[in-house]
Amino acid sequence: MPAVVIIGAQWGDEGKGKATDLIADRIDYVVKFNGGNNAGHTVVIGDETYALHLLPSGILTPGVIPVISNGVVIDPEVLMEELDALEARGIDVSKLVVSSHAHVITQYHRTIDRVTERFLGKHQIGTTGRGIGPTYADKINRIGIRIQDIFDEGILRQKVEGALDLKNHLLVKIYNRRAIEVDEVVAELLSYADRLRPMVQDTALLLHKALEEDKIVLFEGGQATMLDVDHGTYPFVTSSNATSGGAATGAGIAPWRLTTVIGIIKAYTTRVGSGPFPTELEDEFGEWLRERGHEFGTTTGRPRRTGWYDAPIARYSARINGVTDFVLTKLDVLTGLEKIPVCVAYEVDGQRVEEVPWSQSDFHHATPIYEYFPGWHEDISGARSFEELPDAAQSYVLALEAISGARMSAIGVGPSRDAIIQRYPLLD
Repeated sequence: MPAVVIIGAQWGDEGKGKATDLIADRIDYVVKFNGGNNAGHTVVIGDETYALHLLPSGILTPGVIPVISNGVVIDPEVLMEELDALEARGIDVSKLVVSSHAHVITQYHRTIDRVTERFLGKHQIGTTGRGIGPTYADKINRIGIRIQDIFDEGILRQKVEGALDLKNHLLVKIYNRRAIEVDEVVAELLSYADRLRPMVQDTALLLHKALEEDKIVLFEGGQATMLDVDHGTYPFVTSSNATSGGAATGAGIAPWRLTTVIGIIKAYTTRVGSGPFPTELEDEFGEWLRERGHEFGTTTGRPRRTGWYDAPIARYSARINGVTDFVLTKLDVLTGLEKIPVCVAYEVDGQRVEEVPWSQSDFHHATPIYEYFPGWHEDISGARSFEELPDAAQSYVLALEAISGARMSAIGVGPSRDAIIQRYPLLD
């Protein structure tokens, strides 16, 4: 059975968790393949709201096996806290599987993350301070700690000593912070060993066998396309590959398995942190979108930057990821506007530019070129078919579809689990 990937098509917070939930009753495995607890999914089930930061949102669906694969960086403390919180609310978390190859976020990664960001001053990246970037840096520098190392105290101690040798010099001599004790780090990580051990497997092998057995495996991306370390608005990006290609390396499956790519895209645009954002609104409309859409970070609580829909970004995401279907979320937030601007191109140095510029400088200075579409005032939260939407809302969706590079297969019309319209099946 081909594998399915869900990715964010903008700068994150598009509603990936809800899209996962849309097809959860048909999937057997849901896999988190990149990132860490630096972002979150909010899933609303009935009267209950669940905020997940590290765990894949499929863990909320009975019968689905949730997997944290090798491309993820794991803070064991956060993992245990999330599991405990879900168990306290009656959610079965016993099926969770964790890759032995996933890298571990330690206290020194969190410390380094916070102090280096602070020292950047006005040049700050906008990191969440969760230690994600430093952990990936250690992975690339080959001084990282993997989940499997927690089960071998000798190896673990050697790796912690090696990592802290330089880091403590930086902390003490440059950042004026106290040195971090090796024994302290080792003891903390060893304390998680007993609880982690039953969860840990060779997840690449597990997923290979599942696909060979015609199981449906869903790969759930963290972050989003425009935050991808290679294809996003570098350097204002995350530290991993959040695009569909990242699912292959981040989970250890063959690229040809990935035949369905679902891009999640808001009916407007948001981002958290620093970096270019052509359609950003710093006026009453920006605040209106923020309040109406409850645009505050699931993990950080930070107010999100808001702006109108950006079609060049949609086309870029469709191309980079090979999007087969878009899920358009939060259409209901736009209810009440007389007219809705949509960015169809940019102006850069007096020239009309149809696609995302390859130069970050040009992208930073790009001015959006808008087309305007009629708004609607009717409450659309109860609509469950496309035909139930007001004519203006239908026209808006069709206009976005025509300029975004893939079909709009589902439309979110409210925060609840069932507040969604399915135009085309996401799974054949």
